[in-house]
Amino acid sequence: MNGLDVLRGMQAGELPGAPIAETLGMDLVEVDEGRVVFEADPTERLFNPAGTVHGGFAATMLDSAMACAVHTTLPEGDVYTTVDLSLKIVRTITPAAGRLRAEGTIVHVGGRVGTAEGRLTGADGRLYAHGSTTCFITRGATR
Repeated sequence: MNGLDVLRGMQAGELPGAPIAETLGMDLVEVDEGRVVFEADPTERLFNPAGTVHGGFAATMLDSAMACAVHTTLPEGDVYTTVDLSLKIVRTITPAAGRLRAEGTIVHVGGRVGTAEGRLTGADGRLYAHGSTTCFITRGATR
């Protein structure tokens, strides 16, 4: 299956999702070629010692959405890995943000490198974080 079909299969429950999504309570809610959306609730189980949602949660949501956006463009047999992740958290995340939405869209996918950008917004419509990623693509690899 190509990357788009794999992710659509996960979204439909026909294929198992990524274990990290289950661990963090992330739901794959939209999949299109070059675009992926995950949603999750910022609950207290995600708090850091300061009593706010750990920045790694925002990073994981955005990394997942952006890298999966690259994945949607790959033919069967190609794999990728994130080699660079840039993240800017622009406001504190607490449960008051409501359900978070991480939307990743591709910027460019070439022979060996794919880039994407993403935005993390709350149910209140406010921007909580944004970022970009670079993924290294291995063509014709076996999974």
